[in-house]
Amino acid sequence: MTNLFSVLALVLVSLTTMLIAFYGLRLSRTTSDFYVASRTVRPWWNASAIGGEYLSAASFLGVAGLIVLSGQSGLWFPIGYTAGYLMLLLFVAAPLRRSQAYTIPDFAQIRFEDSIMLRKITTYLVVIICWLYIVPQMHGAALTLSIATGLPGWIGPLIVAAVVCLTVVSGGMRSVTFVQAFQYWFKLAALVIPTLFVLFQVLPEYSVPERAAAVAGQLKSISSMSLYETISIILALLFGTLGLPHVLVRFYTNPTGHAARTTTAIVLCLLSVFYLLPTTLGVLGILYTKDLSASNADATILLLPHSVFDGVLADLLTAVVVGGAFAAFLSTTSGLAVSLAGALSQEFFNGTVRGFRISTVLATAIPVVVALLTSSLALAGAIGNVFAFTASTICPLLLLGIWWRSLTARGAIAGMLAGAASCGLALLGSSMMPNNDSFWVLMLRQPAAWSVPLAFVVMILVSKKSPRKIPTNVDLVMALLHVPERSYK
Repeated sequence: MTNLFSVLALVLVSLTTMLIAFYGLRLSRTTSDFYVASRTVRPWWNASAIGGEYLSAASFLGVAGLIVLSGQSGLWFPIGYTAGYLMLLLFVAAPLRRSQAYTIPDFAQIRFEDSIMLRKITTYLVVIICWLYIVPQMHGAALTLSIATGLPGWIGPLIVAAVVCLTVVSGGMRSVTFVQAFQYWFKLAALVIPTLFVLFQVLPEYSVPERAAAVAGQLKSISSMSLYETISIILALLFGTLGLPHVLVRFYTNPTGHAARTTTAIVLCLLSVFYLLPTTLGVLGILYTKDLSASNADATILLLPHSVFDGVLADLLTAVVVGGAFAAFLSTTSGLAVSLAGALSQEFFNGTVRGFRISTVLATAIPVVVALLTSSLALAGAIGNVFAFTASTICPLLLLGIWWRSLTARGAIAGMLAGAASCGLALLGSSMMPNNDSFWVLMLRQPAAWSVPLAFVVMILVSKKSPRKIPTNVDLVMALLHVPERSYK
């Protein structure tokens, strides 16, 4: 039976998103507005927007599902998602903002003296990463719509794509910033409300020490990840955050490098607060949503209200969760669409506003087709694979490009290709292997532990072999990246 409250929540979130986007259109007048909001977004506003786009389907739905399946081992995902921003704060945020780039390919071109080949490879990798990241959002929309409303799942991706296209085409980064900042706080409220209702209902039952100890034992008894898997996932999440195009593009919108660092520190606080909620709901899911498997564990938060309550209250709480889930899909997909449209427009449409809008349609249409033709994987696991890929490709380019003056374009190209090939082929091979826990299967299923070091080593060795290829303007560029704006001027 269709939950009319959930349908209404979906409609309200979509309409609110479009109204905020149209407000941003009134303020978007220049090309810089479309690409980087004219670099005028202040730290608190930008931090809320980053929280809005970073907290995707994997965070909103997938974390609770992982805890249901993996117990305490699932906690590494929210820890890794948050700690990745500490890496951004320490190594990337301020230098990337000072680079004056619009996109990651722009940074590659500035750092390596107009290397056309490196720019093209970086652009293609950004396209692949963004599409790989968008597809799980579409799968999450299909899952949410089918479970919570009873409507056909394929409608979900179409709704997300249509709203995102209107949002991004309306005002580019300026509109998306307003939308994502609103959606972070809406998503937070959409988890706070059901969490409080469920806790007030169940705490009297589990406040007895014996019952609490039984819950802890139940968490520990759930099958956990091996040491290798844990190390690989931590590496993927820590380093992968440094290579996410839709996250990095937000730092281009800050006024200064100092503002970018302040933004990152605020984001760490916002993420820490947010991840307490799906973690709590995951533990509650173990107690109240029985018989969930790997194929439907992502529905834990959607099913929990009806597992604890009956009648209208359960429907209302489910509707709140559905609204928050669609806010997650819309905000993350909007950020990815902006990042992808910027890269495509700069590469193929001369960086014009018209080219940006054409690129936005391409950025959302192709993942919809892929999502409709494929089946959903575990959301957190699918996003974890994207993190492993970005950690093996874009991350080494940024870290070494920012902090090692001897990196050459030839070394950067070789390292990114090695990382992309090794990680991509491993993930592809793991999908064809039997689902068991042998060490070789685990190495393919979680390749970050070896593919990330491989990419760094190849970059360094190839650069060492070609010292004459170090860009002649490297000292000027390194000063631009590392000298604070006031001193540099």
